[in-house]
Amino acid sequence: MRLMPVLVALLPLLPLPALAASPAVTETLRVDRYADDGQPGSLRWAIETNNQNPGHYRIEIAAVGQAPYVIRPTRALPEIKGPVRITGQAWARDGQYIAIDGSGYIKDQGVHTCPGALPGQFGTNVRTTTHPGLVLRDTQGVHLRGLEVRNFCIGILVNRASGNVIEDNRVIANKGGAGIMLTGDDGAGNPTATTTVNNKVLRNQLIDNGDGLELTRGAAFNLVADNLFRSTAANPEPSQGIEILLGNDNSVVRNRFENYSDGLQINWGNRNYLGANTFSGNSIGVSVTGEGNMLDGNLIHGNRIGVALRPEPAITATRLSANRIWGNSQDIRRCEAGGSCVPDQRTGAIVFGVPAQAHALYVGSRGVGAELAKKDQAIICNAQGEPKPCQPLPNHNQQPPRLMALEGNVIRGEVQGPASSLLRVELFGNAQATGSEAEQYLGEVLVNSDAKGQARFAQVLENSDGLHSFTATVTTADGATSELSLPVRR
Repeated sequence: MRLMPVLVALLPLLPLPALAASPAVTETLRVDRYADDGQPGSLRWAIETNNQNPGHYRIEIAAVGQAPYVIRPTRALPEIKGPVRITGQAWARDGQYIAIDGSGYIKDQGVHTCPGALPGQFGTNVRTTTHPGLVLRDTQGVHLRGLEVRNFCIGILVNRASGNVIEDNRVIANKGGAGIMLTGDDGAGNPTATTTVNNKVLRNQLIDNGDGLELTRGAAFNLVADNLFRSTAANPEPSQGIEILLGNDNSVVRNRFENYSDGLQINWGNRNYLGANTFSGNSIGVSVTGEGNMLDGNLIHGNRIGVALRPEPAITATRLSANRIWGNSQDIRRCEAGGSCVPDQRTGAIVFGVPAQAHALYVGSRGVGAELAKKDQAIICNAQGEPKPCQPLPNHNQQPPRLMALEGNVIRGEVQGPASSLLRVELFGNAQATGSEAEQYLGEVLVNSDAKGQARFAQVLENSDGLHSFTATVTTADGATSELSLPVRR
């Protein structure tokens, strides 16, 4: 009790923390002229002025006249250097976007509108950085909000740029590379590490772009959350909502993907996290290659295939956990560099060995002018690893559990996995007795396999009222999840 006054008396003698530096005072560049003449008040003038002293300005685009508000550049806009905020002012007031429309200089020539990096290639699914609308290259700290970016080959290009925020925009009808492309491309198609990291893409609408968004060639540790990815009948090449190509450690959460060849496609990307997304109306909801990717708590319904795990040269592991998957096996044959159009393809919730455009069995477009020579088309191994040379089935071809009996609310089963290893069995229920997918997630049970890799389990099914068939998956300790088991019925 007597120490308190002493401590209080000493406090004024302690050094005070240094005051935080005052934020730099920024000057507003107001865009209130929609003519692309480079004069004060135009968007081109504002970007060029900002680029002379990045960090000193913010750019605010006014709503001029009556909606719709449209700026049509007559040639490519300058690349944007950050830090800078570019804001369409109408959005925060009444939800209207200020449009930046590429049709003023990019002429629509159908699938040949947007050339790829290699001669003779065009459109979606070929490497390109051609004809972008807004370009963030070799910079950081750019914030875009309240804009509609449309009718370019790439709507917003984020190339070797980090720490940027793209939020509350609408990105429409960009026919070539993507609506939004985040890429570490070095200019020659090679990935660059640590150059395209920590960007955020939040609450945007991406509609009728060839690929909605790409995370490619070294793009890592980026967050894509709460966006709508939708393709309609107006989209000439409905490819992927998101393509992750050689992109690692990205988080994709709470997005919606509708009516693509693949809602999301991972090609040789590692440790990407897909959580709480919704995939519906796609030929394939999610298609995956790569190591350590995780699908967690997603809703996957109304597709031809819910989750397709595709072969690749190396044996890799993809973890599926607590996803709800139902109502798939729809006849959706949409195959623009993805999707499922093989006539006798096995369909359903989770399917191993689905061919992609690198495989001889693939049916569909590989991209305009991007045909793959027959000698380079890979063969998929069967369960016995034949015919050689071939690419092995994914996830070590881990076999699903065998559900043996349902006794009241206790389900019993057995599983075969790696020897002397911890195995995670996840249980699912379906409302219909004929159901064979994973409509409701019912929990998990951990079991230890014996020296022969065998284990048995018994688990009480809680919250299973109204459910009439049950399935299960098993995931090995290294994160390889099986397909669904055959159902057992109540």
